[in-house]
Amino acid sequence: MSQLRHTLQLLANRALRWLPEPAEPIDWQQTLAARWHTDGRGHGQLRALTPRLDQSFDGLIGVERQITEFRANLELFIQGMPANATLLWGARGTGKSSMVRAALSAYHTKGLRIVEVDKTQLSDLPAIVEQIRQQPFSFLIYCDDLTFEDGERAYAGLKTVLDGTLEEFGSNVLVVCTSNRRHLVAEPASENLQATSAHGEIHQGDAIEERISLSDRFGLWLSFYQYPQETYLKIVEHWYGEFAKQHDWPPFDRAAIEVAANRFAIARGGRGGRVARQFVIDWMAKQLLSQK
Repeated sequence: MSQLRHTLQLLANRALRWLPEPAEPIDWQQTLAARWHTDGRGHGQLRALTPRLDQSFDGLIGVERQITEFRANLELFIQGMPANATLLWGARGTGKSSMVRAALSAYHTKGLRIVEVDKTQLSDLPAIVEQIRQQPFSFLIYCDDLTFEDGERAYAGLKTVLDGTLEEFGSNVLVVCTSNRRHLVAEPASENLQATSAHGEIHQGDAIEERISLSDRFGLWLSFYQYPQETYLKIVEHWYGEFAKQHDWPPFDRAAIEVAANRFAIARGGRGGRVARQFVIDWMAKQLLSQK
């Protein structure tokens, strides 16, 4: 009997090692954002984040139309009214993820919270929603840089949550994704060969139709493009001013900086807010180095 008890104890200890560690319950009164984490055994839990609240809508330059539409939809959601899942798509470094950070800065006092989910964990969305649906807060389910390569099927979980399910996920949950692709998935030219013509109408192939059905589940599409030169230079000046407040930099000298800023953007392959910020840091680093 003692041998049997010893064997059962060994089996129980081994089984316990495979169980996930108990998650600390999140106090959403104090926690503004969380990220979904999974271990190598498929267990997931929400972990609290400490987000920076230094991004404002006023600090986003050149995307005023996008801000207006994004905020109008978001305010419907916060008020408990029907709102559209949102896809922010377009060129890299043009303010898509900054728009989400600005939303948290502007609306966290009105109950907005963010849950960040990696694209590889989209199949866990129903479990994530189950943990927050009864909370008295408005949750953005946020997936950044969402793209799927040819053959990937992870987006099936996203489609289920966005639409096409009999389960009601709750009025306090809204999906917001950013992507460099309008349809989220790679669109090789070879797929156009699948198109057929019938009675004078073109019918897309099944692969293209599946991609369109995914992006169609986002009721609000907001596009972001590379900035024209004048807008890019305004963003450079904005970031210079932000850093100057903190580090006692000299006044902004547009004539001296303009040529260098444009050269930096050309080397980076595009003009965007991220590039403008990187240029300002690089510029001042070189100025400090030249003084030594």
